[in-house]
Amino acid sequence: MAGLLERLLGLAAAETLGPDTTVPIEKGRYLVVDTELTGFDRKKDSIVSIGAIRMDGKSIAMSDSFYQVVSPRTELTAESVVVHGIMPSETESKPLIDKVLHEFLEYAKGYVIVGHYISLDLSFIGREVKRVCGKTLKTPAVDTMTIYEWMKEQTSGPRGHHGAVVQDMDLFSLARKYRIPVSGAHNALMDSFVTAQLFQRFLCSLPELGVKTVKDLLKIGRP
Repeated sequence: MAGLLERLLGLAAAETLGPDTTVPIEKGRYLVVDTELTGFDRKKDSIVSIGAIRMDGKSIAMSDSFYQVVSPRTELTAESVVVHGIMPSETESKPLIDKVLHEFLEYAKGYVIVGHYISLDLSFIGREVKRVCGKTLKTPAVDTMTIYEWMKEQTSGPRGHHGAVVQDMDLFSLARKYRIPVSGAHNALMDSFVTAQLFQRFLCSLPELGVKTVKDLLKIGRP
C-alpha cells in the first residue's frame, strides 16, 4: 500500500514538468516523444508502446533514450499491427501502462515535450495520468508539424502559403523533404529519433525568424 501511495505521489509531482523557458532555444532541454496505439479513438483505444529521446539544445542524446512496450488495456487490431508491427504475443508479458507511466514521467521531468502531431500522444498519456492518479497532465509541449507550418508562413507569406498546393504533413514526408533517412516500419523510438532530427533542423532556422527563447518556441509551436 505504501509503495502504491509513493508511486501516485510521484505521478502527481511529475504532472508539471517545469523546464526553464527563459533560456535560448539552443540551450533548451527537450524530450522527443512518440507512442504506438491500438487505434486512434481516444475513448476506446490505448497505448502499446512509448518511445522518447532527450535533446540538449540541438544535440540528440543517442545514448539517453526511453522505450517500453506495454500490455495494452484494449485489444490490438489487425489494422494497428500493420502500422507498428507489435504482435499480441509480444505484449503478453509486458508491464501495464500504470507502471511504465510512472517511469516515463520521471524520465520526462524538466523537459519540454516535442513530437509530430504530439496532441494525439499527449491525449492518450494524459488520459492515463488522469485514470491512475486523478490529476491533469500539465506539460509544456511543441509540435513539429505546427512549427513547420509557422515557418512556412513566415518565409512564403500568408498569401503564398494559403495559395500553395497543400503538401503531405506526416512525419515521413517532412523527413524526406529535409533529407532525413527513414525506414518503412513504425517504431515509437525510431519515430522519436526521426522527429528529433527534424526538430534539430528547425532549431537551426528559428532564431533567424525571431524565435530566440524556449518561451518563444512554445508560443509558435503549441499543439
